[in-house]
Amino acid sequence: MRFSSTSAPGGRASSAPLVGDAEEPTIFELSAPSRRSFSLRETDVPAMDLGPIEAWLRDEPVELPEVSERDLVAHFTRLASRNYSVDLGAYPLGSCTMKYNPKFADQVAAIDGLTNVHPATPPEAIQGWLRLFHELERYVCEITGMAQATLQPPAGASGELTGLLIMRAYHASRGRTPRKVVIPDSAHGTNPASVSLAGFQAVTVPSGANGLVDLAKLRELVDDDTAGIMLTNPNTLGLFEEEIREILEVIHGVDGLAYYDGANLNAIVGVARPGDMGFDIVHSNLHKTFATPHGGGGPGAGPVAVVEHLADFLPGPLARSLDGGTSYTWMTPRRSIGRVHAFHGNSVVLARALAFMKYLGNEGMRTMSELAVLNANWLRARLADSFAVAYEQPCMHEFVVSAEALKAETGVRALDVAKALLDSGFHAPTVYFPLVVHEALMIEPTETESPQTLEAMASALENIVAMAHKDAAAVVSMPRNTPVRRLDEALAARRPILTEDQRLR
Repeated sequence: MRFSSTSAPGGRASSAPLVGDAEEPTIFELSAPSRRSFSLRETDVPAMDLGPIEAWLRDEPVELPEVSERDLVAHFTRLASRNYSVDLGAYPLGSCTMKYNPKFADQVAAIDGLTNVHPATPPEAIQGWLRLFHELERYVCEITGMAQATLQPPAGASGELTGLLIMRAYHASRGRTPRKVVIPDSAHGTNPASVSLAGFQAVTVPSGANGLVDLAKLRELVDDDTAGIMLTNPNTLGLFEEEIREILEVIHGVDGLAYYDGANLNAIVGVARPGDMGFDIVHSNLHKTFATPHGGGGPGAGPVAVVEHLADFLPGPLARSLDGGTSYTWMTPRRSIGRVHAFHGNSVVLARALAFMKYLGNEGMRTMSELAVLNANWLRARLADSFAVAYEQPCMHEFVVSAEALKAETGVRALDVAKALLDSGFHAPTVYFPLVVHEALMIEPTETESPQTLEAMASALENIVAMAHKDAAAVVSMPRNTPVRRLDEALAARRPILTEDQRLR
């Protein structure tokens, strides 16, 4: 779609300067016929006769913006400056673990010897990469208490599906076809989706009054048709499953497998290991815990580690040494479920993770988790006078409070609190999840935020509650000081405007 340089939808001149909080035009609104951001140089490559040019043309012109390099760079730089990010401030998005990551990991990820390598290069020419994969696998297994691991899965949900496919292959090897996988009612939404994709039926076990798995209810649900359980510990409410050994004994009692969702692994690294709890399959979200920026669609990595008797089902190929560590090659397990991702996973993300692990070491990674738990408990205690804390016992790396009483008293909902927080310079926490808590605010301060930042965040939330009691209308109109004002995301989901033509209509 090509607009003139003097007219654009809404009457804005596409060449008009932008200052302050002026609305940013779309790249199409900046478009003007024949403008270009680059020019191809003349070469001495001989021309080829491709036949009549009409054979190569589309029936209609491609709708691409025509802008100068100056306008293009300025447009995207302005947009980037208006985005909130972990480099700008606190991002207490519960369960998703949006934390600042050290810049040295960026430097590692940019090393030429890592980035300028084709993934199909023969193993004898990429010994450094193979050694990196092999060493990272050892670190992942040591952290989780597992025997072997695949690094292929590119994200947590992919790790979930991989683990469940291993679960299915294990049962098939024993001549069994159990159909049910148990998940708690506070589970991540990806858990039941992954269960279905793997060909199982999701069965929900309820939480007790303490927010933990109801062991008695679990015993009622589990039978010979149970393939396994998917569980994260600490759970999605930020609480450690105190009866974890008993829970897994119930599953193992029917020859089921215990799958550990590593979404909350960052709360226990160096302190406790899923393998020691009794889990058989563990995925680790490297993009949450080990130095890769998380969100915006990627990148990610979700390695899956398993106990020894499941290692033969891992996706291949795996980096292996035949001579004790001098040289490496690719090997595929005998009963592998096959590839789950092209080539060798998101390799540069894996390099970042290993650099982070080696930099911190054993004590540093333990301190990372201890600080995450300390920050969460401090903030939870501080907010107890402003919001109802969902569960009384100490939390791990995250916690859930409820705005249900605030809504009843003032009409201000959890969503309104979250949006108002944006005006204080903080990203909003997760809202309305887990579903077992009404008007939920799920807050994870992470280990990288200072006491001063936590104090400022707590004060901002307390001020919002005070304002709600004085002027609820003001709160529900927030945010007012962000580049984009209050949005109706429910309407956007129901009536998405996906093209410029739709917008003009």
